[in-house]
Amino acid sequence: MAQTAQQLTTFVWEGVDRGGRTVKGENQGPSTAYVTATLRRQGIKPVRVRKKPKPLFSRRRPVKAKDIAVITRQLSTMISAGIPIAQSFDILARGHENPVMQNLLNGIRQDVEAGTSLSDSLRRYPAHFDDLYRNLVSAGEQSGTLDALMDKIATYKEKIEALKSKIRSALFYPTTVLLVAVVVTAILLIFVIPTFEELFKSFGAELPSLTQLIIELSQFFQEWWWAIFGTMIGAIVALSILYKRSASMRYTLDRILLRLPILGQVMKKATIARFSRTLATMFGAGVPLVDGLEAVAGASGNRVYYNAVLDIRSDVSTGQQLALSMESTGLFPNMVLQMVSIGEESGELELMLTKVADFYEQEVDDAVAALSSLIEPAIIIFLGLVVGTMVVAMYLPIFKMAAVF
Repeated sequence: MAQTAQQLTTFVWEGVDRGGRTVKGENQGPSTAYVTATLRRQGIKPVRVRKKPKPLFSRRRPVKAKDIAVITRQLSTMISAGIPIAQSFDILARGHENPVMQNLLNGIRQDVEAGTSLSDSLRRYPAHFDDLYRNLVSAGEQSGTLDALMDKIATYKEKIEALKSKIRSALFYPTTVLLVAVVVTAILLIFVIPTFEELFKSFGAELPSLTQLIIELSQFFQEWWWAIFGTMIGAIVALSILYKRSASMRYTLDRILLRLPILGQVMKKATIARFSRTLATMFGAGVPLVDGLEAVAGASGNRVYYNAVLDIRSDVSTGQQLALSMESTGLFPNMVLQMVSIGEESGELELMLTKVADFYEQEVDDAVAALSSLIEPAIIIFLGLVVGTMVVAMYLPIFKMAAVF
């Protein structure tokens, strides 16, 4: 069974090289026998191989997509400079502070040193290198243009990560403010309103309707706060689990997301940008269009477009033009269809798709800026209404008494 980066163990070893000199080092592998065999292939006679003791404090953190984008650019630079692949991975591993990343890079290095192709080595780590990444590396190895393909992959990963960052920034601010609004409202209902309630009881007068409503809401919240928060958290967790495990749920939620006002348009433009960028990269690398579309479906990031791209792939495999297949889905704007059609007719499909990706990435950038400017005053007004209503409700009886006296 293929080993993953998390299953590899670090071993420290001592041995004798071909010149009779004593050498030491560290290697990653699934077992002592694996490391011993690797050293023998390198011309080193192992004297002692043992597991490296774990440090008391370790700065372990998961490998993120951004980390893969960074090392891809570094690999592209080193391979273009003529540095051997194994040595490039060794340099990257030594320079990385994350032990998990070091483990991953050293595992790939050892495979390459043992004669495994880079693309086959990457297949052992599907969580970090998807089909698109591996297919592009394989195409580069077969064509002898790995340096150029690594540059394309690096550019692609950087563009996609930048796009994801823009989407996250569009969602982060309103989510944070709404969370603060919920916390502030809960504090008012649990701690502040009861204080006023005790004060009003001493008045012995009938309370205004708004004040009475807020007090009853406070009483309900104090009694059932655990159920309210439990339901909210449970709903979020349940939706997250269903989204990951159920294709139909992912499709439903992604479809709803695309139909949301303002935000839906941002998500649609981002998805089209990813589709265009991914397909342009695959097509430019010489990957057949039908094979490229399968990888593009997985990289779309939206289940609605995932299903649509698979339908497009099915149509293209029967000889239908890409533009016509895309038009039949009803998910692509006319401008995109026209650009793709021109690209097919002129033989410049990669160029046209790249232009589409550039255009929609800029559209996403502008839309996120506009969304932030629209959401900020709306959220401030919402918070003002919620908090202001409670404050006014608590002071109405005091104003009423002041008018009487």
